Amino acid sequence: MIDYDKVLSKRLNDIKPSGIRKFFDLLSGSDVISLGIGEPDFVTPWHIRDAGSYSLEKGYTYYTPNKGLSELRKEISNYLKRAFSLEYDCESQVVVTVGGSEAIDLAIRAMIDPGDEVLIPEPSFVCYEPITILTGGKPVPIRTFGQDNFKLTPERLKAAITPKSKLLVLPYPCNPTGAIMTKEDLLKITDIIIENNLFVLSDEIYSELTYGLRHTSIASLPGMAERTIVVNGFSKAYAMTGWRLGYACGPSEIIKEMTKIHQFAIMSSPTTSQFAAIEALRNGDDDIAEMRNEYDHRRRFICDRLNSLGLTCFEPQGAFYVFPSIEISGLSSEDFCRRLLEEQRVAVIPGNAFGDSGEGFVRCCYACSMRDLSNALFRIERFLESLGCKAG
Repeated sequence: MIDYDKVLSKRLNDIKPSGIRKFFDLLSGSDVISLGIGEPDFVTPWHIRDAGSYSLEKGYTYYTPNKGLSELRKEISNYLKRAFSLEYDCESQVVVTVGGSEAIDLAIRAMIDPGDEVLIPEPSFVCYEPITILTGGKPVPIRTFGQDNFKLTPERLKAAITPKSKLLVLPYPCNPTGAIMTKEDLLKITDIIIENNLFVLSDEIYSELTYGLRHTSIASLPGMAERTIVVNGFSKAYAMTGWRLGYACGPSEIIKEMTKIHQFAIMSSPTTSQFAAIEALRNGDDDIAEMRNEYDHRRRFICDRLNSLGLTCFEPQGAFYVFPSIEISGLSSEDFCRRLLEEQRVAVIPGNAFGDSGEGFVRCCYACSMRDLSNALFRIERFLESLGCKAG
């Protein structure tokens, strides 16, 4: 009898299963309305799908260069320059990856040695901590608070820094809170970053989904380009989740090492997806604007309804999530979500899936249809009534 505990990596013992996926194992039945998975309800725009299909018809089914098609890397550079005033050499400072998630993994693995500390504002996306643990690094959560609209403040950043701090994750616009960091917010922390010789992993996958204010990349600010890896991709802005394509940009010395890992672990990103992405970057700006306008409508609707029900939340300025407090219910995040699913067939995600500081909140995704949103909120109202909760 094999003792598999002795076979498996000890580092895996420190990694909990994804709180999101763990919860979705409970899902069943066609009557469930899901405000859970962060996936656009839009289909990838036709002209982008057509470009992918055409590449197959032309027989472009071969491996691409490890870094990605040169034509795609050039379009990525052009896009980032016109959209966010970022300057990257497409030959040495861009690598195309299998989704933004691989880009995050590559960046952390390329920069973190055992014992190095990675500063992670929370609540935030679930992958940063386990990837850090797998490298032998130490994740250091920095709690953010609703009264600050879940922004990273200079005071909390300073308090978290030690001599072992090496990398700061900036997950803005933020999943799950919808928080953003404005240019003014970012300028308050750049001196701290430079003075402490920190590097930054800026996860900007939701950069096109901001409302009222245009996204500012920290890499565009003085002194930051040389110490920042920008991660982005096509899943959210272009409704291309299943195409699995992302990219990372940054100093050539770091991108070179990230490409080396990518070369041995993945080889190259999907060829068909790369041809589709070229079309998206060249001709997809109108698609982004149309989808963003629709998300904005849903955002205002769900915020108004949740606040009216007593599930208080600030109005998020980015991504497609709201993060309401469930204090009125008297339940833990997991109990609230489990009972809401069982009793009213509505799926939302426990806030503690995104770090311990998310306890007392739930994540609701408004990337579904207005009809589903409206019906889900009606069911949530019934659920609160069954608990004896009243707004105000």
